[in-house]
Amino acid sequence: MTDVSYLAADLQSVGTPTLWAVTIAGVLALLVLDFLVTRRPHEVSLKEALGWSAFYIALPLAFGGWIWSRYGSQQGVEYLTGYLVEKSLSVDNLFVFMLLLAAFAVPAVLAQRVLLYGIAGALVLRAVFIALGAAALQTLDFAFLLFALILIVTAIKLLRDALSGHEQEVDINKMRSVRLLRKFMPVVDEYHGTKMTIRQNGRRALTPLALVVVAVLATDVVFAVDSVPAVYGITEDPYLVFATNAFALLGLRALYFVLHAALSRLVHLSYGLAAILAFIGVKLGLHWAHGIWKGVPEIPTLASLGVIIGVLVVVTLTSLRATRDQSPGDREVVAERR
Repeated sequence: MTDVSYLAADLQSVGTPTLWAVTIAGVLALLVLDFLVTRRPHEVSLKEALGWSAFYIALPLAFGGWIWSRYGSQQGVEYLTGYLVEKSLSVDNLFVFMLLLAAFAVPAVLAQRVLLYGIAGALVLRAVFIALGAAALQTLDFAFLLFALILIVTAIKLLRDALSGHEQEVDINKMRSVRLLRKFMPVVDEYHGTKMTIRQNGRRALTPLALVVVAVLATDVVFAVDSVPAVYGITEDPYLVFATNAFALLGLRALYFVLHAALSRLVHLSYGLAAILAFIGVKLGLHWAHGIWKGVPEIPTLASLGVIIGVLVVVTLTSLRATRDQSPGDREVVAERR
């Protein structure tokens, strides 16, 4: 096992400057590839979506195998567990993206371009939050406790929303981001391909595509708040935190089209995510307490992996069972997720 490099006395990372540079370059290359793929708007076939999804699942798993062989089983398990957590939370992202695309009546040929803008924005936001998280862990003694509280509060909100049973409704006219944009620039009613702005009556005006992209980016902020602390609850390594977030997000564009028909059947996913976030919050709280009182037990990462897999399997099976007898029309109704 290769020794890890140190960011600080109490914060370790496998991320050398070279590894960071190669990883960031690889992520940027994949984003550019995705933009090239979507440069000509088209409806995504299931075959195309399955192919890209297989690629974006095989890539992070292969990378996890390399982490395991290069740095040892502990880092390997931390990476795989963190990736599973982030992938689970990214599916929740898809619920919100689906609602926004429907609310803005995004044409099918433009859906993947909107998703790609959302993914790119999410990557930037996650990078900022990861850097802030690393700084907090190095300077604040209570950082783990703060992260734990964020996750537990988020879990309570998810559970409360799931128990309310109300359908999610997106009112475009009430969205703050939309109202703010309309104060500064006029907005046309029709989509104009991939253009964000057009010139109309001698003035520059926004297209609906600009509005939906801003709305998607606004939701990215909310997801970053609970996503980054969640994976810091699995590993304290900023490099592994970034890698798990990047790999989980990069495959969302293709995954959306694979799961679109099945998303509305995962009616119990919010319960599962609430349980996972609460569990990781407790894990972080115990870790913080262990640093003060050595007699306080900690939850091993391998045990966390088992719990997370178990929760996801249970909520998937119960969701499929609960929606087994629903008609196709009923499945178009999507329960509130956030």
